[in-house]
Amino acid sequence: MLKDRRPKRHDIRGRNSLIEVREIEKIYKTRQGEPVHALTDVNLSIRPGEFVSVVGPSGCGKSTLMRILAGLDVQSRGTATIHGQPIHGPRPDVGVIFQQATLLAWKTVLENVLLPATLRGIDQTARARSLLELVSLSNFSEKYPFELSGGMQQRVAICRALVCDPDILLMDEPFGALDAITREQMNVELARIQAEQKKTIVFITHSIPEAVFLGDRVVVMSARPGRISDVLDVDIPRPRTLETMHLPRFSELCAELRYSFAADTAAAHL
Repeated sequence: MLKDRRPKRHDIRGRNSLIEVREIEKIYKTRQGEPVHALTDVNLSIRPGEFVSVVGPSGCGKSTLMRILAGLDVQSRGTATIHGQPIHGPRPDVGVIFQQATLLAWKTVLENVLLPATLRGIDQTARARSLLELVSLSNFSEKYPFELSGGMQQRVAICRALVCDPDILLMDEPFGALDAITREQMNVELARIQAEQKKTIVFITHSIPEAVFLGDRVVVMSARPGRISDVLDVDIPRPRTLETMHLPRFSELCAELRYSFAADTAAAHL
């Protein structure tokens, strides 16, 4: 019999939360009109400046939850708020980064970074150049996307999401298509950017080590219909480096998350 070593759940409601998700449910309809229950009874509170990793099996509704927070989808039931305001569509204080960088091939790196500001009619050239310097891409500002590696393109995408200085970054498996070495380097880079920019980040990933390395907390979602089955506090001090992954505590936290997945899978088959 599997021993349940899952971490205890935490609810920080009422502690100056920036993002509040309460009893969210999402039901889609297929082309044939059949209902698909993507999310059920999802509750989550996120503090300002917090980095929250979200993990779960494929199809559990992680991306659906992200789209609701981004204002790109609407829940069937429940409430989702930012700064206490219901989410009714995309917001200027929320930046979104997807798995593919989706840069415009005919625009330079600098033009791609400036795109959100250009669409809003504001001049953020100085900030865009500062962000490119932050991610060590100052010398590539006049290059085109095809001249960059995959990791460099994702750094440009991060700069683009940050150029209008949003309070929140929503990141949906942004490093999933990268090779293992580049992915580790991007994890270190993102942790450094978050420390310097003081952003609130919600980060979806399939990788348990990535979730632990980046997160202040790791949210575990169950198989569909997705719900939050556990939340793990990551008590590893910052700043974190690649050496962090060799710490005994890092291995222990990864093991706890694997137990959590195993226990949830076993319970689902009872």
